[in-house]
Amino acid sequence: MNTIKPALPRGTRDFPPDVMVKRNFILNIIRAAFEKYGFLPLETPAMENLSVLSGKYGDEGDQLLFKILNSGDFMAKVDNDEKTFLDYGKLTPQISEKGLRYDLTVPFARYVAMNQHDIVFPFKRYQIQPVWRADRPQKGRYREFFQCDADVIGTDSLLCEAEIAILVHEVFHNLGLRDYVLKVNNRKILEGIAESAGDKKRAGEFFVLLDKLDKIGLHHLKELLEENRFHRDFIARIERIITLTGDHQHKLDFLERNMSGSEMAREGVGEIRKFFEYLESLEDGIKQTELDISLARGLSYYTGMILEVKATGVRIGSIGGGGRYDNLAGVFGLPGMSGVGFSFGIDRIFDVMEELNLFSDHNLPATKILITNFDPETEKYAFQILSKLRRADIRAELFPDPVKIKKQLNYANKREIPFVLMIGSEELKKGVCSLKDMNRGEQEELTIDALIEKMNRI
Repeated sequence: MNTIKPALPRGTRDFPPDVMVKRNFILNIIRAAFEKYGFLPLETPAMENLSVLSGKYGDEGDQLLFKILNSGDFMAKVDNDEKTFLDYGKLTPQISEKGLRYDLTVPFARYVAMNQHDIVFPFKRYQIQPVWRADRPQKGRYREFFQCDADVIGTDSLLCEAEIAILVHEVFHNLGLRDYVLKVNNRKILEGIAESAGDKKRAGEFFVLLDKLDKIGLHHLKELLEENRFHRDFIARIERIITLTGDHQHKLDFLERNMSGSEMAREGVGEIRKFFEYLESLEDGIKQTELDISLARGLSYYTGMILEVKATGVRIGSIGGGGRYDNLAGVFGLPGMSGVGFSFGIDRIFDVMEELNLFSDHNLPATKILITNFDPETEKYAFQILSKLRRADIRAELFPDPVKIKKQLNYANKREIPFVLMIGSEELKKGVCSLKDMNRGEQEELTIDALIEKMNRI
């Protein structure tokens, strides 16, 4: 049998223990914030029917769906027609009925529609699970990655958007990530811009192109709009609006003066004003929050307020985002069920924190004491001490084999375990143990009670 060289699919990663410890630190802070704000946990399957996923993310999103071949002979029901095999659109429905979830919001809307009679509305849920996108892998962009979502569905109150903004600030503060900005906008303003330029029917197409602004720059965006046959007057109007400077009050005043003919835009401006009023009622409420009229977010299901967090000083895109969606549950037979949510991109947050060296050893769990193993007789005594340490919530390990002490100390050094507890025949007779500080090289003899007291002080 030939030996196969193991490899990972592109865009996926293994997470070794040192990485998982840091990821769990991020996840625990996010989960604690979700629960503090009243969100309940939920999980949905990794795969959904393509009928659930397709058409919810726009044309570009649909192209990035990972589709799963039908079980067994997936070609059995394919039309015996050469054109079918050459036509992706005709072939796919015949060989694939399911796909890996693209995000957590659409499965959430599907869940709400299916369980509407058992849910108490407004329904607040959080979900931390992987999603998959057939995107081109690059730094900060993976084909398999985790999302950490919090959504409220069953109310159109802007208080929910304001609460999510405060939650976002709290999470990043607790992570120690201070160099970021929470950008906000409203899809109704962008729709109003398209409406006032006579291109309302192309609003969705415009959103997708505008969402590329950060990646390609204003000059190339204008070229792209021209290539897609948007009117030059429309392009000039867009440039004037999205390059506005000043605080949110100045930008909103400008929009009110220049878009008075669009009821949709006026409604969007009013929602942003109310959103900022909520934040301004709190001490330091609007800190690191700004109105960015160029913010579009490419997903097609957003209908109102949209939010996005970007870390400053690093070359990574958004590290979180979300917004209001009014019609998503309606697609699954539950109309009039407005929702709003936000998703933390844990993979990108991890990359940012690594780049900025924000992980603190004090915040990351690790073994505190290694107990050495000399022989079968002392091993039993050491095992009893191990149990006492763990009952006192002290992270401890007992080396499993009675090997040379040098090997056990090397293990402690490589694992960066700060203390080693040595229990030999002499310690066993006295009912004590010898504690070695691996950083200082100092050693002292302690009773078990004194050891526990010392460890709890450190």
